[in-house]
Amino acid sequence: MNFEVNGHNIFYIVLVTFLTSVVLVPFIKKAAEHANAMDIPNERSAHTVPTPRMGGLAIFGAFLLGYMLFARTSIQMVSILIGGIIIVLTGLFDDIKPMTARVKFMMQIIAACVVVFYGNIVLNHIDMLGINIDFPIPINYLVTILFIVSITNAINLIDGLDGLSSGVSSIYFATIAIIAFILNKKQGLDTILSLIMLGSTLGFLVHNFHPAKIFMGDTGSLFLGFIISVIALLGFKATTLTSLIIPILILAIPIFDTALAIFRRLLKGEKISAPDKEHFHHQLLKMKFGVRGTVLIIYAINIVFAAVSIFFVLGDSKVAMILYVALMLLLLFLVIKTDILFNHHKDDKKEKKKQS
Repeated sequence: MNFEVNGHNIFYIVLVTFLTSVVLVPFIKKAAEHANAMDIPNERSAHTVPTPRMGGLAIFGAFLLGYMLFARTSIQMVSILIGGIIIVLTGLFDDIKPMTARVKFMMQIIAACVVVFYGNIVLNHIDMLGINIDFPIPINYLVTILFIVSITNAINLIDGLDGLSSGVSSIYFATIAIIAFILNKKQGLDTILSLIMLGSTLGFLVHNFHPAKIFMGDTGSLFLGFIISVIALLGFKATTLTSLIIPILILAIPIFDTALAIFRRLLKGEKISAPDKEHFHHQLLKMKFGVRGTVLIIYAINIVFAAVSIFFVLGDSKVAMILYVALMLLLLFLVIKTDILFNHHKDDKKEKKKQS
């Protein structure tokens, strides 16, 4: 279907996918309970009662309807659908019966390869902070696959509190749509997908905000990360995203948290995939902000970063970079005030005191 996007029907696209997601969630909730895909509280959990997973199926279902109604059929779109199905099935199986990190990682690579080699969605160059790098074949393919897998896992890692990853993702989709309209790139596939995903994710957020009735599980968090990375790559092709700094600005918190998590686990001598309770949102919880307060604080930080990215697009790059540096210094200040990196040293000291 050749659906023309304009100011009058943006609301229609978002509303249809929003309502579809809202309506699908109760059915998926029952399916999750029947399949025993339940998130049982443990020492890392912020919730206290078993909660159904698999909620990401509602997001994916609304996305599929949005695609059929509003998106054009193309090789790129077909590759995104195939890759998305691989990701959703991976998350679904993991929600029902957890699989190893290695298997999930391999499935993510396969999905990324479909997008890269079949859809020809490739990151051929980087333009960031005045630096331009062109990637020759096959480096461009490797960089693109790494980009997709990295963003996919970044969103997956922040999915630790009610409404966190769905809210952060919604901010991303809304920001890309705003940028597209500022630059008059309304008909790009990245714009259509952003609007479809905005409605789909907000609809799920109705059921997922604290206290959550359902979790998206890996079904949703992996799919959101996957589609976010693909939209970023499409944005480069359509010149909606004129620099790599734009998606990095919008996704500052997930990228920041993932980098710290990797560094923290390397310091501990643990596997990078090892779970812990030291993520950025956990640090805010330790400060007694509560689940709702913590999520709203992260929303606010993300919105500020998103606003900076819009400043960048409008041409105020100097102002944007000053604000970006200020925000990064603020985040580093918060890191210093928490034990997000060096908590294991404190734990070791406590353990030695107990033993003595």
